[in-house]
Amino acid sequence: MSGGDPRAADEWRSAFERVSRTAREAHETSPDLLERRVPACPGWTARELLAHMIGVGHDTLSGDVVDDHNEGWTQGQVDARAGRTTPELLEEWADLAPDLHAYVRDTDPRPLGDTIIHEQDLRGALEAPGARDTEGLASVRATMADQLGERLEGRGPVRLEATDDDWTWQSGEGDPAVVLRAPAYDLTRGLTSRRTAGQLRSWTTAGDVEPYLDDFAGLGPLPEQELPE
Repeated sequence: MSGGDPRAADEWRSAFERVSRTAREAHETSPDLLERRVPACPGWTARELLAHMIGVGHDTLSGDVVDDHNEGWTQGQVDARAGRTTPELLEEWADLAPDLHAYVRDTDPRPLGDTIIHEQDLRGALEAPGARDTEGLASVRATMADQLGERLEGRGPVRLEATDDDWTWQSGEGDPAVVLRAPAYDLTRGLTSRRTAGQLRSWTTAGDVEPYLDDFAGLGPLPEQELPE
């Protein structure tokens, strides 16, 4: 365990409240909206993605966690909640929320990352953009950049530069082998395997990103088509 984080816990609670509100409002508009496929997770509908997010919380609290979040583990969370309505799913999540907040605060902040990443996936599916400048999203960006740095250890440094704020990051010391420049939100989504190889190439302002493309696929294959978000 990496130890809890009160700020991460507060960001998790804010994300939980935002996602719950977004899903509830979509359901009240039309339950069919939650049956849309999620472009970032094409194997799931929006309701199934929500089931996974809740399942991660349930399994975390019960101690049933795998480090690699493999497909069998995540799909099991969806299958266990098959047929439940959106209100039923949100009721389960609300019951788990106090203990999950305490877990992130006192034990391990990692549940924040899954919630923040999938919040944006869900928003993309429901055409409900928002929450792109939160502290939680910035925290995920920093964490995923550091994980990219671990994969790039011993290789020419990659430098990321946000075009709309002062955030920069580099994987190692010395002159960068590759420089990518894009808005901070896009860099964040790129670090979570939500941007295409073509988009990464288009952001490259120095060097050749081609040998590094697989390293940007840390959370799964890069999408073949640009996500509608």
